[in-house]
Amino acid sequence: MNLDPHIHPSAFIGDGVTLGADVSIGPAAVLVGPLTVGDRVWIGPGAVIGTPPEISSLHQDRGWAGEAGHRGVTIGDDVVIRESVTIQQGSHRTTSIGDRTWLLSASYVAHDGLVGADVTLSAGARLGGHVVVGGFANIGMNATVHQRRIVGAGAMVGMATPVARDVPPFAKVFGSPARMHGLNEYVLRKIGASDETIAAIAAAYGSGRFDLREATQDAAVEEFARWWATQDAGPTVPAELEQ
Repeated sequence: MNLDPHIHPSAFIGDGVTLGADVSIGPAAVLVGPLTVGDRVWIGPGAVIGTPPEISSLHQDRGWAGEAGHRGVTIGDDVVIRESVTIQQGSHRTTSIGDRTWLLSASYVAHDGLVGADVTLSAGARLGGHVVVGGFANIGMNATVHQRRIVGAGAMVGMATPVARDVPPFAKVFGSPARMHGLNEYVLRKIGASDETIAAIAAAYGSGRFDLREATQDAAVEEFARWWATQDAGPTVPAELEQ
């Protein structure tokens, strides 16, 4: 029996799980290795972390019995993982959750997902396999992000939005089909972007121009360069350009 007062005795912690300092784990939570959990992480009742990728061609290993055939999961420091959250192991790379991120109740991160720091996945949000979410992004309740899509840093995705194309950094996206509706100015100011940078991004997005690697300054420029380097299918389109 686990005697750590921060870990409920009904929680299952399998082989290959490494816990940082001051980790709290609630009743009936299941942690399967390979899994590394950072410091001061809070894991709620019924959360399941480290199950095998949901890929039919791969062996569905029994991690609770000591099998460990996949790429594992890494959880950063000060992360909150609420009740009934599910996080799968990676198939080609480690699934990772960045520092200070919150995963609200019943949210889901599929295999090979990369979730940045300071992200919020609201209750019921779903990320398909290989999805990348940049730092400070906010995914609304019951929103769904299609596999291999990228949500840029600081973006905000509205409730129940189906995201089938990449979301540019700092964009606000909602509706079905998903469309851009302005900027998440709150996050831009939080990371130190100037008024001039915010105005330049707003003007570019309004005209359907997304390559701002040379036009922006401040902390925002690094995020645009990182996001643009990933582009293939193209981003979500501003709503006004669809009219």
